This record gives sequence, C-alpha cells and structure tokens, in this order.
Amino acid sequence: MCIAVFAWKIHPIHPLILLLNRDEYYNRPTTPLGWWPDGLILGGRDEQAGGTWMACSRDGKLAFLTNVREALSRSQLKSRGDLPVRFFTSGKSPKEFGEEVLEEADEFNGFNLIVADLCSMSMVYITNRPMDGGLSMEEVSPGIHVLSNAKLDTPWPKAQRVRRCFEDVLGKYSEAEISLKEITKMVMNDTTKDDSDLPGIYSREFEYLTSSIFVEADTASGRYGTRSTSAVVLRTDGAVSFYETYLENDAWRDHTINFSIQTDKTAP
Repeated sequence: MCIAVFAWKIHPIHPLILLLNRDEYYNRPTTPLGWWPDGLILGGRDEQAGGTWMACSRDGKLAFLTNVREALSRSQLKSRGDLPVRFFTSGKSPKEFGEEVLEEADEFNGFNLIVADLCSMSMVYITNRPMDGGLSMEEVSPGIHVLSNAKLDTPWPKAQRVRRCFEDVLGKYSEAEISLKEITKMVMNDTTKDDSDLPGIYSREFEYLTSSIFVEADTASGRYGTRSTSAVVLRTDGAVSFYETYLENDAWRDHTINFSIQTDKTAP
C-alpha cells in the first residue's frame, strides 16, 4: 500500500520535493535505484513485471504511481508498472500521455499515475478509479499533495498524518537546501497504526497492519511492508537528486544519485 507526499512549485529553491514509500511483499524480486541499461531512466525496477513505481529521466520527465485499493484484482491485465516506462519513451507531454492512457485504462487494474515534465513544469494526475466512476485526468495544482491508494488527496488518516509531518519538516527548510536522508527519516518512517476510518475494502486485520506510513506486516502470503523509501528533489537550476533507502538481504542500504536535466540546449 504505497504512499507518496510531495510539494509542487511552492518552495523557493526546490520546485519539486517528492517522498514515496513502496510497500510490497519481501520476496518480490526488485532491483534498487540506478540507471537502467538504456541510460535514459533512473529508478528502481520490479524484476517480476519489468516496470517501476517511481523513476525519472535525463530529459526531465518524472513518473510515479500507486495501486488503487479495490476488492477484485485481475492478474491477466497489463502491468501498471509499465506506464511510467512508456511515458519516458513516448515523446509526449504529460497531458498527451494521459489522454493516451485513458483510452486503454480498462486494460489495467486500479491505478493512480502522476507524470510530469520538469522542464515545462507541467504535472498531470491520471486514475482509472475515480470516486465518482469513469476515468479522470487533471493538472496538479501548486501545493502539497498526498497520493495513497485512493484518489489524489483523499483524506485517509495515514495520508493526513504524512501531510502534517511533511508540512512541519518543510517549515524547517523554508529557504534552505534539503537533506534527503534527514527528511525521509523524519516523514516516512512513522510506524503508528490507527484502526479508525479504515476503508473496509480488505480484511480489517490487513488494513490495520497497513494503516501506518511505514509498514511492517507478517501475512499468510509472507512478509509484507515498506521495501524502500525514495526521495526526489529538483533545484531551480535543473539539478536533480534521487535518494533511495532500501531493504536488501534483511539489511537497509542507501545511496543518492545526482544529475542535471539535459535539454536540447545542454545535450551533447
């Protein structure tokens, strides 16, 4: 039950500050943060389906997604993790790509997808499970947003907790450089569980176990929880820092990769 919180176009130094916890079964094969063989995409990789939950590209594209919590999931449908990869190679703007995805949205289980072009500073949210049914695409407004396993900014208790904590931390960095390692620990490591206002979609026990921001759970299908925490920060000069702390062989490791966005003017 992944969760992301981000600040978009409100910080004087960092127009994007994004944190995301990826929750998954521990036995699902995963490659941690790194440049993919094509040299274009930077992110982690789900080795089972081949896609990603969050990544960016050298030319300033960024995408991340979460699953929508729903009672029925059809295994024969397309992998949602392939959507970010397609965006990076599509050559389309966020809105154009969103329109393409909506045309085939019924070929996927429930998803929340955010795609952005950090050069033009445009960001779009797409979901095939809006609360009022049908399909939905909208421009993401400047501000602080939370994406969990319902529509963007749905006020679930854990979403409200992570938002409050994120707002408090940003207050300490109102006009300062961001320490990625520090803010991920301060915002995304909360293991507080809450049995109030559970969605009632899965079993009450599982929903309680996943009601924390940082998830740790033993289930009948195996260990499940937060496998990694990722953070992306963009500077106004086009410099990007991508930090990830991840679980590998029962040990937590971390690293940061920095790069500058390559536009047509800066590319060799």
